[in-house]
Amino acid sequence: MMLETNRLLLRPWSESDAVDLFSQAIHPDVGPAAGWPVHQSLEESREIIKTVLSQPETYALVLKETGQVIGSIGLMIGKQSGLDLPDSEAELGYWLGQSFWGQGLIPEASQVLLDYGFAQLSLDKIWCCAFVENSKSLRVQEKLGFVYQYLLEDVHFPLIDEVRTEKVSLLTREEWYSRKEKT
Repeated sequence: MMLETNRLLLRPWSESDAVDLFSQAIHPDVGPAAGWPVHQSLEESREIIKTVLSQPETYALVLKETGQVIGSIGLMIGKQSGLDLPDSEAELGYWLGQSFWGQGLIPEASQVLLDYGFAQLSLDKIWCCAFVENSKSLRVQEKLGFVYQYLLEDVHFPLIDEVRTEKVSLLTREEWYSRKEKT
């Protein structure tokens, strides 16, 4: 499956993306903001593609202009999510390479993925989480129409061995289509 926006292609990850992944994942501000450690080697990035980024509905964000992979976005459906959701619900997750922040790329990619999730996958609800200190991610959720629901406090994130608090927000199919009608 491939999805497209004005500036991006969303496509399945491939092992040949390891160099691009590593070039983004070695930045100290990227992974830890999303709950995973800085990548230490190209081989580690290759392994992450095989084990994590190969999950269903997980997409490489490819900049059309250059063909470079600059981040990742996906829907973790039902039990794939850490929120233990029913199969009619999913969690939206994303990260973007630091040099691409502030260009509106994640909202752009999220819009096409949310459309796909509600229309093609028939999801009723899509959740999104972000660390409370991750203002950029929280702003993306706000732009997309997600509504704050609750905090997950004092959660241990084993990949980074830290205890953090996450803000959990929700977007229903009805709210999504209502917002789209207004634009």
